[in-house]
Amino acid sequence: CGVDALRVGMGIGSICTTQEVCACGRAQASAVYSIAKLARAHGVPILADGGISSPGHIVKALCLGAGAAMCGSLLAGTEETPGEYFYSDTGVRLKRYRGMGSIDANRYFGSGSTMKVAQGVSGSVQDKGSVHRYLPYLIQGIKHGMQDIGAKSIAELRQQLHAGELRFELRSPAAQREGGVHGLHSFERKLFA
Repeated sequence: CGVDALRVGMGIGSICTTQEVCACGRAQASAVYSIAKLARAHGVPILADGGISSPGHIVKALCLGAGAAMCGSLLAGTEETPGEYFYSDTGVRLKRYRGMGSIDANRYFGSGSTMKVAQGVSGSVQDKGSVHRYLPYLIQGIKHGMQDIGAKSIAELRQQLHAGELRFELRSPAAQREGGVHGLHSFERKLFA
């Protein structure tokens, strides 16, 4: 008896309402770190699920002990994902995106339930084109993050984590603002070229 892996994440996905509806869940970084520490003692890998919206978030998940990251909302909007395309009032191409806990997905309700309580929503995301053009951007972003940390591989990153060589710091709201684009009248964000 046992498990092949553990999926860590409850209520922190971009379209999840579990924490609001069920009062269950915790901060993803803390959850990944704590569960990875326990799972490592039993030789069980973990998958970080939820809250991944950039290559940097994938790097953070790996730094905290995850062996992989599930990227639902990150890949939503690519041509290969389910959902219909449509245009917003301003002409932006969007794609429908539904949470697996939403009424539309009808995943967690059970066949005998008379009352269906959603733990997610349905919405839309901006078109990201083909996953074949988007994945190289994600891979290169992860490589840049690993390089900045000083790890040549996931195995080396794992060694740094277990040796206590990786440092995580709490960032104040001011530090968070400084860490992003700021001080400009306007700017255009292009993810890759």
